[in-house]
Amino acid sequence: MESVPPHPHANLRRVPVQQRSAERLARILDAGAELLDETGYEQLSTRAVADRAGVPIGSVYRFFPNKRALVDALAERNLDVYAERIAGRLADIPASEWRAAIDAVLDEYLAMKRAVPGFGLVDFGPPVPVADAPDEANRRVAGRLAALLAGHLVRAPGRAAAVFGRGVEPVAGPEPGPDADAGPDVADGPGGAGAEPGPGDLAPADPDLLRAVLVCVEAADALLQLAFRTDPSGDPALIAETRVLLRAYLAQVFG
Repeated sequence: MESVPPHPHANLRRVPVQQRSAERLARILDAGAELLDETGYEQLSTRAVADRAGVPIGSVYRFFPNKRALVDALAERNLDVYAERIAGRLADIPASEWRAAIDAVLDEYLAMKRAVPGFGLVDFGPPVPVADAPDEANRRVAGRLAALLAGHLVRAPGRAAAVFGRGVEPVAGPEPGPDADAGPDVADGPGGAGAEPGPGDLAPADPDLLRAVLVCVEAADALLQLAFRTDPSGDPALIAETRVLLRAYLAQVFG
């Protein structure tokens, strides 16, 4: 299974400043991901996470008020890593090869789904949405992907002005809660020392591109859920159909 590095999260009570604190946070998130695979979300507990990570329970609560916040942070870390992986793949793909770029987006998701601990249950959003708030996970994913694709494919001759367009604007995140028990190795988050934006934190202002990518994210999400319900490794035929659908739909944007 793949190990995943830590990433700052907008909803952390405290953002790590020192390396030891960042490593402790990474252990906590890794432990949570492993336990999600073993026990599921309902049986997950902060005490079990602390025991698995080898840290005091107070260390978990320094970063997270409850298990839902921990899972939210894990989902955010997954999205950060996903964006980094896609950015790495796009660096080797010519700007004119939009089909290869879309394949990279799909292939990296499949690779994480199959190998990253906890990703099968918590990919980019928690398994149990908050009752009084809509699930915005797919919109966050679409914003990241649209930013990455725009930044790469805009270099293709003749496409920039027609498809993309009017600059970028920041994607706002929830405000963090107060916590009076900060240690010397952490800073208030977000915006504490060491809190740098991840890849794709800026979303294109172009509404047409963002809407097209959101349609693809929603469609692929539904199809891939079906594929992994049918086969724990992902039904090859359904994955192939997902690829065909994405290419056909995005041909009207990039073709």
